[in-house]
Amino acid sequence: MTNSPYLVSPCLTKEQLELTKTVKLGVMASGSGSNFEAIAQAINEGRLNAKIEVLIYNNPNAKVKERASRLNIPCVLLNHRHYKTREALDQAIVEVFRSNQVEWVVMAGWMRIITQELLNAYPQKVINIHPSILPSFKGINAVEQALEAKVKVTGCTVHLVDLEVDSGKILIQAVVPILPDDTSDTLHDRIQVQEHRIIVEGISIAVQESLE
Repeated sequence: MTNSPYLVSPCLTKEQLELTKTVKLGVMASGSGSNFEAIAQAINEGRLNAKIEVLIYNNPNAKVKERASRLNIPCVLLNHRHYKTREALDQAIVEVFRSNQVEWVVMAGWMRIITQELLNAYPQKVINIHPSILPSFKGINAVEQALEAKVKVTGCTVHLVDLEVDSGKILIQAVVPILPDDTSDTLHDRIQVQEHRIIVEGISIAVQESLE
């Protein structure tokens, strides 16, 4: 007999049994999609018990589409410019996710403010990653904000999402020192290395805590 985590034991509690289930993820991205690929890689390597059911991207030229194609992950373009309101876009997002049986939503570089439409559909099940140690440097250009503030360290945060931008329960953070000769590009590159690590850990933490 193998030690597969999918073998059911009568000694397992309901909560422990739930942890053996493969979590169905829906990912949202607007840009290159490196965090999206980090999640997919963790799944392929057995470090995250999940499956990306579908990727939604909002920019027709986003490089994340190419990554999804290479990884054989279904993707859907929902161009935000084609929707009159943020709520209408989020309604379309929810429809795509529900049709793909998505259980958890991960915003992996989604550069749009979400609304209650998405949060109502997935209460306490929307995860975001932000390139700063929240609550510092919320919003856009977080890396540039850190450089302008002349702080000595910055980093990244994975958190649950609520209506206030870059707020919600913090799941995990990573610290990145700011070097004297850092530019926004060099600092962003080092932060991204940590993002790829903690986005995976953050998903695992969120799912486990939801079952406790």
